[in-house]
Amino acid sequence: MFIIFVFMNLHEYQAKEILEQHGVAIQRGRVLFDKKNTSKVADSLVLETGTEWFVVKAQIHAGGRGKGGGVKIAKNRKELDKVVSEILGMRLVTPQTSKEGKLVNQVLLSEDVYYSGKSEKSEFYVSVLLNRKTGKNMIMYSSEGGVDIESVAEKTPELIFYEEIDPLIGIVPFQARKVAFNLGLTGNAYKEMVKFITLLYKCYVSSDASLFEINPVLKTSDDKIIAVDAKVSLDDNSLFRHKNYESLRDYKEENPSETEARAVGLNYVDLDGNVGCMVNGAGLAMATMDLIKQSGGEPANFLDVGGTADAKRVETAFRLILKDKNVKVILVNIFGGIVRCDRVAQGIVDAYKNMGNVIKVPVIVRLQGTNSEIAKGIIDNCGFKVYSAVEFQEASNKIQDLI
Repeated sequence: MFIIFVFMNLHEYQAKEILEQHGVAIQRGRVLFDKKNTSKVADSLVLETGTEWFVVKAQIHAGGRGKGGGVKIAKNRKELDKVVSEILGMRLVTPQTSKEGKLVNQVLLSEDVYYSGKSEKSEFYVSVLLNRKTGKNMIMYSSEGGVDIESVAEKTPELIFYEEIDPLIGIVPFQARKVAFNLGLTGNAYKEMVKFITLLYKCYVSSDASLFEINPVLKTSDDKIIAVDAKVSLDDNSLFRHKNYESLRDYKEENPSETEARAVGLNYVDLDGNVGCMVNGAGLAMATMDLIKQSGGEPANFLDVGGTADAKRVETAFRLILKDKNVKVILVNIFGGIVRCDRVAQGIVDAYKNMGNVIKVPVIVRLQGTNSEIAKGIIDNCGFKVYSAVEFQEASNKIQDLI
């Protein structure tokens, strides 16, 4: 069964700003958009932190930046200029990007937090997310921070711990203490971790996030606990409660088709399949994608046109779907409740006429509800490469025949 969630990802520097606003200790830094301003930005960071070394981090929406050369240390100003010039403007390829990589439009200059001292340094992994099986929030944590948590889960699953939190009650003190204890901390570091976990969870809830992942959480040599990195995904559906968060969206990092759809009020999520789908209503969309899977195909997208599937809206939806060259067939599955089926059918025909020869793949249309029989007649007699279906199974059979 398909489940689709729409998130807004943040850059590390943006995530850390939210953490800091909620009192969570972070590795301080300054974002840099133009290498001409390197000296000015570095001076500002030195003035605040007193740092002597700089950590330069590429800001893209992908993990594994260090493996691709997107995270480097500069021990002096000359090295800093060189490192910034190397990273800013590069196409960074990581295990989480395509082969083409992502263009680095900004870097984060961060303070050195791995300073020398008496006690031993440690890195931990901490994330907060929703456990959809139990309906509870969950803190996932490990003593093996600074590395891929996936490899830890595969090779040493016993080193990953989970703490479930009832969202109606919130985190209680003993749970934060349990996390600190399981991480093997004592003394002031233990107290600092308890505070860190408590504030991190409250930040996760108050920001309506889908994910807060801190890897690593660092215990410094003087027993401070700070977030060295931060990956944050916000729930798109909650942005109406956080008007200031919308300005954090980086359109250059997002899928162009999804950005275009959002601008015209369509709900569109790009997927990796070969069957494009156009529906009205999220529930019907999920059922339609299940139908596609059962038919031997793979959904190429989630596209909800809403309750006003007129010719213009249908045409826009078709153009979005057809931008994906992997689409072999399109399934239109609409229930005519608010909107009449015959109007949707006429909208599809009009969209065909307006688009000329753009639509080169077969289209299956299943319309149920008000005036569905009239709609079927319009589709069957339109003269285009459009196939009508009445039942789910009929649509499924047609998908099998056409992909």
